[in-house]
Amino acid sequence: MNVIITGASKGFGKAMAAQFAAAGHILLLCSRNAHDLYATIAALQTQYPKCTVHAKPVDMSIKEQVVEFGDWCLQFGVPDIIINNAGQFIPGSVYNEPEDALEKMIEVNLYSAYHLTRLLLPKMMEKKSGHIFNICSIASVQAYHNGGAYSISKFALLGFSKNLREEMKPHNIKVTAVIPGAAYTDSWSSSGIDPKRMMEADDVAKMIYAVSQLSSQACVEEIIMRPQLGDL
Repeated sequence: MNVIITGASKGFGKAMAAQFAAAGHILLLCSRNAHDLYATIAALQTQYPKCTVHAKPVDMSIKEQVVEFGDWCLQFGVPDIIINNAGQFIPGSVYNEPEDALEKMIEVNLYSAYHLTRLLLPKMMEKKSGHIFNICSIASVQAYHNGGAYSISKFALLGFSKNLREEMKPHNIKVTAVIPGAAYTDSWSSSGIDPKRMMEADDVAKMIYAVSQLSSQACVEEIIMRPQLGDL
């Protein structure tokens, strides 16, 4: 299978890439940080020599680069799985966050998935198969302190997923919204919180892989995962 993963150089993206690489799939990866991206490729190819990995540095907040990435992906064939994982978090509340926080959050967390998916869908619709995973957040369903524009953008991403799910039913394309709570990734590494209080990135990656393996008759519409003790 051809598997596209955005934001693949760390955190959830890197963990998901490892899951699909272990199964020998063809990976098409992107990340804004070229150094981290190529380091991820090297690690995957060393650990999983049977997989094929292609990568392209991309800033998913810039529409032109998203379009270039989508066209590049199509050179390898029609994608079987798209994982819209690229994202960014700017802390703050609506009343005091940076002036351009909402624009930045919408560009990275929503528009990246919207534009990439729109570009790839026509070929998938012709083929009448495929699975799209949108990596949302608990912030998509539960507002929280210091969430501000981030939470707004993630609510929007969940709305995009719900709408897309309805549209793609007749075309045999699955859409799954992934809604994880706190998991120990780079963004939490300096928080001072015990990693054992959070999920592992691999927990989310394993669940996504499992859902991708279901029969064509089954679609998991939402995956909600939280730390055992609840949200932080």
